[in-house]
Amino acid sequence: MNREFFLSLLEFILLLLLVILPIRFFLFEPFLVRGQSMEPNFHNFDYLIIDKLTYRLRSPQRGEVVVFKPPFDNHVYYIKRVIGLPGEKIEIEESKVFIFNKDNPEGFILNEDYLKGHYTLGKIEVNLGPDEYFVLGDNREVSYDSRKWGPVKRERIIGRVVFQISLIKLAQAFIK
Repeated sequence: MNREFFLSLLEFILLLLLVILPIRFFLFEPFLVRGQSMEPNFHNFDYLIIDKLTYRLRSPQRGEVVVFKPPFDNHVYYIKRVIGLPGEKIEIEESKVFIFNKDNPEGFILNEDYLKGHYTLGKIEVNLGPDEYFVLGDNREVSYDSRKWGPVKRERIIGRVVFQISLIKLAQAFIK
């Protein structure tokens, strides 16, 4: 009986590994938010699930929140919002983000309802290459983002946020 139990347990563990590991490495990955750069939409210690498959099928879109490795470090991950797409020109002036592209050569002001009172500081002009994205945090006053270190190459983007759990709010709910 011990041998049967051991074989059943081993079979269960192998099956679990065959199912979970590919999901974890190729489809979805968990991340924990650290810092205030995405407030008020994402908070310190929010637990995120990142979809890694979508960007194998299509390019990141404006407004999506992505996890990526910044241009200056291969060992950390950042979470920011995609603002500028490949081939576009981005101008920031007087707390407004202007986007210029082939569909809008005269440019347009980016509508950012998700900022909820935060302002885009700085004066900058950036022309994006064919595989570059301009990313900003939602809490623009404290965010360390493309305004400081430039565009992010497509290959450095890990995936997009598809699920969020606030661990702090969850803990508070259990305390009550």
